[in-house]
Amino acid sequence: MIRRAAAGLRPHTLRSRLTLGLVVLLAVSCAAVGVAAVIALRGFLTDRVDQQISEAGSRFPISLERGTAVFDDRDGGDHDGDEYADTRSQATGTFGARLKNGTVTDQAVVRSGTDTTVALTAADKRVLAALPVDNRPRNIELSALGDYRAVSCEGKDGDVLITGLPMEGVEQTVHELELVLVAVFGGALLVVGVAGALWVRWSLRPLREVAAAAVAVTEVPLDSGEVALSARAPATDPRGEVGQVAAALNLMLGHVEDALSKRHRSEQRLRSFAADASHELRTPVATIRGHAELAMRHPGPVPPEVARALERVAAESGRMGEMVDDLLLLARLDAGRPLESVPVDLTRLVLDGVDDARAAGPDHRWTLDLPEEPVTVSGDAHRLQQVVANLLANARLHTPAGTKVSVSLTEEPGTIALRVADDGPGVPDDVRPTVFERFTHADRRRPGAGSGAGLGLAIVAAVIDAHGGTVELDSRPGATAFTVRLGSVRRIAAPA
Repeated sequence: MIRRAAAGLRPHTLRSRLTLGLVVLLAVSCAAVGVAAVIALRGFLTDRVDQQISEAGSRFPISLERGTAVFDDRDGGDHDGDEYADTRSQATGTFGARLKNGTVTDQAVVRSGTDTTVALTAADKRVLAALPVDNRPRNIELSALGDYRAVSCEGKDGDVLITGLPMEGVEQTVHELELVLVAVFGGALLVVGVAGALWVRWSLRPLREVAAAAVAVTEVPLDSGEVALSARAPATDPRGEVGQVAAALNLMLGHVEDALSKRHRSEQRLRSFAADASHELRTPVATIRGHAELAMRHPGPVPPEVARALERVAAESGRMGEMVDDLLLLARLDAGRPLESVPVDLTRLVLDGVDDARAAGPDHRWTLDLPEEPVTVSGDAHRLQQVVANLLANARLHTPAGTKVSVSLTEEPGTIALRVADDGPGVPDDVRPTVFERFTHADRRRPGAGSGAGLGLAIVAAVIDAHGGTVELDSRPGATAFTVRLGSVRRIAAPA
């Protein structure tokens, strides 16, 4: 769930990614500059504190022992009249402590020009005792005073003298700098983010035009008919990445348009050949069939082998004639020739089709479900009768004996649905995607399956499409249904 939430917050557009990347890079740069400035300032101020501690020396902790202004002659210099100078004139907050045998004996802090004894805790005393006696400034934290910079050195009496200055001023100055940096860099990030977003948006405008051209191409129907891809990406500077993408897209669209035009011309030639061949074959096929039937009616004796051959010639010529008619019908539908549009009693077509199917397949179980009143649609009666016959023949030929085939007409809003369903083995998975294409056959391993030319369902799809309807397949083992939907539902008055 956390991963999905993170993915939802991730920018998806190139514009947002570029803007975010720009802001992130600037933020990293600002953070690096800020950290460097804070470290440099802290180091500088700490060096100043160390310098003040060095100048103050150990006069303040010495004065704590003697309780008065004393002369510090550890440097061996000649103080002349300056030998009784006030050794307690230290900066406010100066801390001094004296340790004897690791135990704090005296401690005080300067407040308002006077020294005040500090109540140190046991932890504070341990911190002071653990401070190395090497005359080097170190940071310590006292619970009673806070953070200090302290120096520990040996006294003349075998004691240890500690002098420290508060780090409060340093921390306050550094904190103020941090606030200033946050305010300045935050404003800079805001300004750069807005300006960067506008700049990236303007810079990617040609890319949006390229995407718009690609979207326009997707709206062009490329599956059939003559295709003209007029959409092109706008020409931009070819030296830039966007210009190179636009040029590549235009080149690709040109190749696609040429390929589609060649495919369309090839399909047109193929359809023209199919139509011409089908038309030309009708006459010789009819002639062969006629001569075969005429020979079978010869009154004289005919050898059995010859009679059988003539019967096969007549049967195959009849089947060939039906195939030629189917090809010619598909060619005419491909050419866009309009069909008849007259009121057709669909109920009667279904009744007659089921009667014919029952006679052709008596070993199947046929059921019929029709509305109480006859229903008509506007269309071509002969072609719609062919649709019903092909669907019933498909259910009969591709299912075993004993299969139940159900035929129903159902009224839907504005349409009528013709459904032919069976409880057979179903359409194979590899055949299902192309079941409405031409010359598609089912499993040939089963006797009787796929004995036709594979044009039946292609004719169904083409005729229904010419009528402005749809045909759908829903198939799984034990349940297969073809559903045809047609519009222009009309009623026929029942006979008196």
